[in-house]
Amino acid sequence: MGRFRHEPAPDVARLMADLVDLLGFEHIDPARVHCRRSHGSTADAYARIWELPSMWQEVLGVRPQYVIEVLAEHYDPLDAEEQAKTVIHELLHIPRTFSGAVRGHRGQGERIDGRTVNRYYRRYRSAVQARDEVRQADGQGQLQLPL
Repeated sequence: MGRFRHEPAPDVARLMADLVDLLGFEHIDPARVHCRRSHGSTADAYARIWELPSMWQEVLGVRPQYVIEVLAEHYDPLDAEEQAKTVIHELLHIPRTFSGAVRGHRGQGERIDGRTVNRYYRRYRSAVQARDEVRQADGQGQLQLPL
């Protein structure tokens, strides 16, 4: 499979910022969620979220940060809908406190599972359609976003 490497993923960062905005994830600061694309991983996951524990935040003198890593071999072949659902899943791991920790799949609050992700995806899709209708009515044209 080759040597493991990673690089910035600006396409994922744009999608993540759009999801945060349209889903009303006001607790998430997109400027502190870094998106990376890895190549050569042997993991079966499509994506992972990495935390920066509070001890490291204190030692480094930084505010909470997260990294969403998409594994190119699994994520890139997905269609736009499945890519959006994958990023939604990772965003749901960020707690409302935006503390640098991550929520588990069955932690407090809603479960992070396919049903929950699909519910958020439907909300996202409706929000994109509403935004596009407003832009079209304003004469700005329709934006081509993943649906």
